[in-house]
Amino acid sequence: MSPVDGRLPGDSGTAVADDRPGDDRFNAKPFVRATDPELAALLDAELDRQEQTLELIPSENLASPAVLDALGSWLNNKYAEGTPGKRYYGGCQVVDQIEILARDRAKELFGAEHANVQPHSGTQANMAVYQSALEPGDRVLGMALDQGGHLTHGSPVSFSGKIYHFEPYFVSEETGVLDMDAVRRRALEVMPKMIVAGYSSYPRILDFPAFAEIAKEVNALLLVDMAHFAGLVAGGAHPSPVPHADFVTLTTHKTMRGPWGAIILCKAQHADSVDKSVVPGVQGGPHPHGMAAKAVMLHQCLQPEFRTYARQVVANAAALARGLRARGAVLTTGGTENHLMVIDLRPYGLRGRAVQAAFDEAGITVNANTFPGHGGTPFNPNGIRLGSPSVTSRGMQEPEMDEIAGLIVALLEDLEGRATRESVRGRSLDLCRRFPLPYRSAA
Repeated sequence: MSPVDGRLPGDSGTAVADDRPGDDRFNAKPFVRATDPELAALLDAELDRQEQTLELIPSENLASPAVLDALGSWLNNKYAEGTPGKRYYGGCQVVDQIEILARDRAKELFGAEHANVQPHSGTQANMAVYQSALEPGDRVLGMALDQGGHLTHGSPVSFSGKIYHFEPYFVSEETGVLDMDAVRRRALEVMPKMIVAGYSSYPRILDFPAFAEIAKEVNALLLVDMAHFAGLVAGGAHPSPVPHADFVTLTTHKTMRGPWGAIILCKAQHADSVDKSVVPGVQGGPHPHGMAAKAVMLHQCLQPEFRTYARQVVANAAALARGLRARGAVLTTGGTENHLMVIDLRPYGLRGRAVQAAFDEAGITVNANTFPGHGGTPFNPNGIRLGSPSVTSRGMQEPEMDEIAGLIVALLEDLEGRATRESVRGRSLDLCRRFPLPYRSAA
């Protein structure tokens, strides 16, 4: 699975080399270099950082050269506000075909009745769904942010908590896992118009049939936000919420390994209201280059190689969790069933921000993260979140996950030790060199 030939699994495209002697990096951007060397140097610096870093933030991944090729195309020049056949601008004949192609591929991949591929982000996708089905002040039940939910699931600092009346449901204090009987009791107390199932930091599989039954019992609509695990669903490595939910939102840049953006899937009866909520409801013109890149991504996700990738993401996460626990690390919920996990830093006497900064210096990227009962603050919590999607895209498998677990625990046990930090940096750099990024010339 190593992408040394310039491709990621499911990508049939070929990487293109820069014209600089001795530099075969796909993303070297020769036109930027010729006209804006200052910005070109920053692009090169970021590519160097990515090449030399073990990326363990579970919401980040590696888009293929083919996705980046479409994303950086002349489609950027076209304004296409509206939907296929109903544009506010002329000259959209080709963009219509691109958007329809992306829609059809999304429906085929997920077995959905309708797809809208225009949202620029997961937040805007959720905003559009809420606007399509709710009135300001309507009651919604969603997972609390400190329980593993997302800002758009009702946080008071988000539009969602300001416009709608969100009530939280919680994980078990003993296990950190959702108790669906407790969720049902909360739903009967709240009687929401909509229930939101999904997360940004929950390492377990959600029970979609149970959520659907609860929603039916309280006469609520069900939205599943699968921003994090959409690629696992696409690859058959995770149960699908699509048959059970009225609406499903997903982002395309996490486990889907595509461009930054989002997609909304829904039942046919909600199609018109969702489309109108996207445009003109919450955003103006779509990004034609983004929709083209989503189409490329969806084509890749439909290939057998992507199913292999998705299964390896889950296997790698399990191996990383085993390696961490074997070395004494404490994981919330005791492990993982998906692509992510959260380490409780309290046994080490550490806080998230300090750990995140030290790991950056050692060439391992994680993010400070809250977890239920963590006792810290949202800005400086007592946990770190990490996952397997990006390192899996580089071709790493279970042996490398165990090696990475050893590096993580070594740092946590001696965070201030200069010799430890330098040793971990050397070993992380060796892993990066053994599994290079896919942005290489095929020549």
